[in-house]
Amino acid sequence: MNVVIIGGGPAGMLAAISSAKSGNDVTILEKMDMLGKKLLITGKGRCNITSSIPIEDFIKNIPGNGMFMFSSFNNFNNQDIIEILKKEGVETKVERGNRVFPVSDKSQDVQKALIRAVKKLGVGIKLNARVENILVNENNEVYGVKANVDGKKEEIKADKIILATGGKSYPGTGSTGDGYKLAENLGHTITKIRPSLVPLTASERSGLAICKRLQGLSLRNVEIKIKDISKNKVIYEDFGEMLFTHFGVSGPTILSGSAHLLRYKNVDELLNTGKIVLSIDVKPALSEEKLDDRILRDFNEEKNKEFKNSLDKLLPQKMINTIVELSGIMPSKKVNEITKKERLNLVKKLKNLEIEISGFRPIEEAIITSGGVNIKEINPKTMESKIIKGLYFAGEIIDVDAYTGGFNLQIAYSTGYTAGMD
Repeated sequence: MNVVIIGGGPAGMLAAISSAKSGNDVTILEKMDMLGKKLLITGKGRCNITSSIPIEDFIKNIPGNGMFMFSSFNNFNNQDIIEILKKEGVETKVERGNRVFPVSDKSQDVQKALIRAVKKLGVGIKLNARVENILVNENNEVYGVKANVDGKKEEIKADKIILATGGKSYPGTGSTGDGYKLAENLGHTITKIRPSLVPLTASERSGLAICKRLQGLSLRNVEIKIKDISKNKVIYEDFGEMLFTHFGVSGPTILSGSAHLLRYKNVDELLNTGKIVLSIDVKPALSEEKLDDRILRDFNEEKNKEFKNSLDKLLPQKMINTIVELSGIMPSKKVNEITKKERLNLVKKLKNLEIEISGFRPIEEAIITSGGVNIKEINPKTMESKIIKGLYFAGEIIDVDAYTGGFNLQIAYSTGYTAGMD
């Protein structure tokens, strides 16, 4: 059987491996000048390959249509991708948060390993190949594609086509939404495309000035809550690392929070009216009472110092001036003159530093795309279209997305492998 795979990212390469192992004649059409270009930037250039948690727990980490992945994860799991890479000489390690990385810390090693695995199976690779049309006969069956390969028009015959073109995040790596148009032209529904795992912007009304002052400061081991203050409801809470930027906030906890926030009812209206607030607990290990005791001890040791010079042991240097200002205590006030009421106000500020959230950064800055080909139109056991016979989907083009931590790449591998199997 002639199989054409449109897109040479992780989903496309796993589809090629799976399909070639079944004895098919496989060709990858990749519009960029290399396969797996997006892999090079994953995990900040280190490639967070997958997660080491049990595969049955992956679905809990996929807020976007996780149950759709049940069959794919059974077909190809996190241990399977690790085994493929090991055969190609890439050893892996597990880091904080169950994240799996190559021992070398080089995403290029993962990319090269998958390309080697593809080539060993005799898969044809056409680079700089932009597919313009998927050809379908009167019986709604695929029979080929029309493509522009290195500036030349080609018609390539196919008994089966796997669409693995990615989403719209990081367009410089080739994810420019081309696949959505190809699918839509064949009658598929594309759900709303939105950025997910994306930094959040702070409101100029309240919060942006704080973020700008703290720009570049990374806080570890903090607790965050994203709240709808109109209902006094916590939309998302997490513990870990976050980062202040010139536009707002970023970092692992914020990115995962964005995946929940974008699905929250009437979120756009709430963002516009200042009802979404980020609450940061700078000292989550300490209750208000214990934090007050800690501050009191520090104050007793430095009772003759001015307040602005008394927080060095408690906070990062870059944060001190901002917290001093927010506390309402005069910076030049002597520590031994600070009242209990003022001290407790400082405690409350450290336990609940609030930033009003105004929106999401552009999709071009998102790690992953939320939305895509409607899962109701795809057979989850095979990844075949329910509309067009012989058309299959794999990876980010499907309306499935997860948190950070290697889950989105595993979705790509598992859907790709499943699409290639059938």
